[in-house]
Formats: sequence, structure tokens, C-alpha cells
Amino acid sequence: MKFLRNYIDKIKPNFEEGGKLHAFRSLFDGFETFLFVPNDTAKSGVNIHDAIDSKRIMSLVVIALIPAMLVGMYNIGYQNALAAGTVEATTWFSMFLYGLLVMLPKIAVSYIVGLGIEFTVAQWKNEEIHEGFLVSGILIPMIVPVGCPLWILALATAFAVIFAKEVFGGTGMNIVNVALIARAFIFFAYPSVISGDSVWVATESICGLGANVDGYTCATALQHLANGPEAIGASGAALTTCDMLWGLMPGSIGETSVVAIALGAILLLWTGVASWKTMLSVFVGGIAMSLLFQHTMPESAIAQVPFWQHLILGGFCFGAVFMATDPVTSARTEVGKYIYGFGIGAMAILIRVLNPGYPEGMMLAILLMNVTAPFIDYCVVQSNVNARAKRLTKKN
Repeated sequence: MKFLRNYIDKIKPNFEEGGKLHAFRSLFDGFETFLFVPNDTAKSGVNIHDAIDSKRIMSLVVIALIPAMLVGMYNIGYQNALAAGTVEATTWFSMFLYGLLVMLPKIAVSYIVGLGIEFTVAQWKNEEIHEGFLVSGILIPMIVPVGCPLWILALATAFAVIFAKEVFGGTGMNIVNVALIARAFIFFAYPSVISGDSVWVATESICGLGANVDGYTCATALQHLANGPEAIGASGAALTTCDMLWGLMPGSIGETSVVAIALGAILLLWTGVASWKTMLSVFVGGIAMSLLFQHTMPESAIAQVPFWQHLILGGFCFGAVFMATDPVTSARTEVGKYIYGFGIGAMAILIRVLNPGYPEGMMLAILLMNVTAPFIDYCVVQSNVNARAKRLTKKN
């Protein structure tokens, strides 16, 4: 690392004001601060610094996402083998490698488009590169169906970065989750790409891996539940609880495995990156709304789904762990975190039950509560101010 540090210091003058590579100053700064903790110090005031800056926090979130991403890659190959009827003849490594080949182009497109826009904006504004897209860049490919075309993914990423982030001032200033705006763009602009029953299972062979499956269709487990009493997998058989927990079912690439998501949640909670209050409240809100519908809508198939299935199917767990806890777009007051999380969980189940045509619900619930979060914080702060004012009045 000392050699790398010396090399960075040696070439740094080329990227500073007046250097021959000054046009790439923002790019160099982003690369340097990603490798090493910045050694800049405050010039005035009393400040306490440590090694955990926003880049390190974002890196922890990316690490927490790795288990869900790896299981998602394996599940891509597994679902393809199920559709082709070749599970017993296909090794787990071949399934994983097939999923890796499907996933890598999506990750590359997301980062190339998103970071390209951020680098351009940072250089144009003569500012350092905002590091928030380190997480958004991996989240976007994980929350879309495996069949999403790369050009649509590129359009969605560009739209999200420009209109949900840069127009508000960049990282830390956006009012809605960038990755979810990308998914919402696809949902409203190209609904056939993110709904229906033909986009959740990869059906084409890649580099000799996987199988070509012509005319194959398969809905997600939630879509099956909206129309009947059972969640059905790609094989046509009912899904077991183990399938649901491990994520061996059709769905968005990174959202299916509860076990993998739980590993990421443990890391985020242990490091203090995510709020347990927000995370817990999402599940409480989902359970409460699910139980309410079970007792008030006996004629609805999806309303009668057990609350625990609502929690482990679709994007509920993934949204609760990685989306609802986004520190930029979530509530920041301690009481507000409970209200915000509960609202997300309750709204997600509300949308699932009352809109069978869109049985997911988590995306719209989080985006709605993103917009509501500042108002929640305002009400909590104002309530505290009023309570203290009353105590002061009584003392006088």
C-alpha cells in the first residue's frame, strides 16, 4: 500500500490546477479517496474526524449486498435449468456461472451510465465526485427482472441519476431513492418489461451455458398468490417454505433470497449503517396490515395470504433492509423512523391487496414515504418544541 500511496502522490500534480490532466481531476480525486482516507483537516472550529466517511459507508452497503447478489446469480441459472428440465444434469457451478454472465452486463451498464453522468457533472461543476452511486449502481441491476433489456436499463439509470439526484444537488440532497426511481421509470415507461410472466426467467443460452427455452413464461410467486391459493415456481409445482427462504423462485435478481438478505441486514445493523428502528417498523407495519386484511377481506385470495408469506415474498425484505434504511431519503428523527418504517410496511401490503394487477407494492410504498419523510420529521421536531415550550410555561 505504501508503494501505491507514493505512486498516487507522484502523479497527483498532473491532475491539479494547471496540470496537463486537469480535465480528469474529479475522476482522479474519486479514485484516490476511494483507495485512501482523505488527509484534509478542518481549518477552524472544533471537529472530530474518524476513518468512516461516506465512501466507507457506501462500501459497507455494497459488501452487505454481495450475498443477495451471489444467490441471485445462482438462482438465474437454477430457474433456467428448471424451465429447460435439466436441473439434475446441470452442476451448481454451471448454474452460477450462467447467472454471472447474465448479471455482469447489467452491472456494467448501470455503472458506466451512472458514473459517467456523475463524472461529467462533477467535472462541469468543478466538484469532487459524489460517491452515492457506488450503492445505486449495484442496486439497480438487482431490483429489475432478469429479462430487462440493457438499453432500457441504461435509460432508466440515466433518468434516475439526472432527475432524482443531480437536479437536487447530488449525493445527500436527493429526496427519493435513486435506484427505485430507475425501477419506477421502467415500470411506467416500459411496463411489459417489469410485469407479466415472460421476464422473470432467463431463456437464452450464453457462451454454451444454460439452455434456450422457446416460448416459456412464468409469473412470480406473488402474481400466483394474487390469483390463487399457492405460490408456484418455474417447475409448475407449489413452492416450499425453503424455496421461499433461500430464494429459489422467479423474481427480481437480488430480491428473492431472505437468507442472503438477512446476512446483509446483520452487517448493516452491526456496523450501525442502517437503523434497526426503521427496519423493524417496516416488518411491524407489514404484519399489522396483513392481519387486518385477513380479518376484513375473506373473499380476496391475496388478502388471505399468511402474513409471513407477505414478508418473505417479493421485494419486501430487500426493501426493508436496503431501501427503507437509506439515510438520505428516510426519516432522521428517532420517533420519525418508527412512523416512517411502519408506513412503508403497511402501504406495501395495502398496494398488494387492493391492486392485484401490481402485487409487489414495496417500490411505490417506499417512494411515497420518501416524499413524506421530511414532513414526518417536521411534525416530530415541532411536537418536541411545543412540549418543551409548555414545560417552560408551567415553570414560569
